[in-house]
Amino acid sequence: MELPFPGMDPYLEQPALWPDVHARLISAMCDAIQEQLGPAYIALITPYIALESIEIAPTRQAFVPDIGVLRDDPADTGTATATITPAPLTLPVQMTVPTRYARIEIRAVVQQTLITAIELLSPANKRPGLDGADAYEKKRQELFASSVHLLEIDLLRGGVRPQLARPLPPTAYCVFLSRAYRRPLVDVWPIALSDPLPVLPVPLSYPDPDVALDLGAVLRQVYRRAHYERLIDYRADPPPPPLAPDEATWLDQHLRAMGLR
Repeated sequence: MELPFPGMDPYLEQPALWPDVHARLISAMCDAIQEQLGPAYIALITPYIALESIEIAPTRQAFVPDIGVLRDDPADTGTATATITPAPLTLPVQMTVPTRYARIEIRAVVQQTLITAIELLSPANKRPGLDGADAYEKKRQELFASSVHLLEIDLLRGGVRPQLARPLPPTAYCVFLSRAYRRPLVDVWPIALSDPLPVLPVPLSYPDPDVALDLGAVLRQVYRRAHYERLIDYRADPPPPPLAPDEATWLDQHLRAMGLR
């Protein structure tokens, strides 16, 4: 099945699905960039581990309780026992688990100098707090103080966006490009839910021209090859955060037109 949205599919933001989407997108983007690089450059995938909060469903696995109950001789003592009240609900829990992600680094072949860093933001990068958005912002500022270009691709509606000196317009998704020689200016692509994904410039060392990253083509390729439609119920609402009223109306009309509702 082809990607049923003109741009980003909000259903791909499901916490249980996003790590796989992230991994496939990083690999496909790296390949698309590498095909355009001359012999002076190499595009590499650099893995890292982040702590993510995911939903853990109940299982039938055995576990060791904190309190042990020892049973005596089963002889009847004649003492009345209380009837245990069964729990009326059984729900999944949120647990923080180590999750593998990756970023793309474009390096000069000579001396392996880092030229451009490409971040596809994960929920860990956008989670409020010292170990989430604050830690990512610190790493971001270190890159801003260097001669490295930084391309940030945010295809998650939730969480804390990377900081700018002025507020961003309300938008579902966003891309930021900080060219080393233009700082503190940052190029910004606000992307509405109904917008196609842009073709992005990937800067190299002067005087070499940018290479083009067709983000929409990459996402369509990944969706088609991964068959994500087998894991998505388009009759349900997309994962949190809730859509704005105009976005929800557009999404419902679009999915009905696509025959998915």
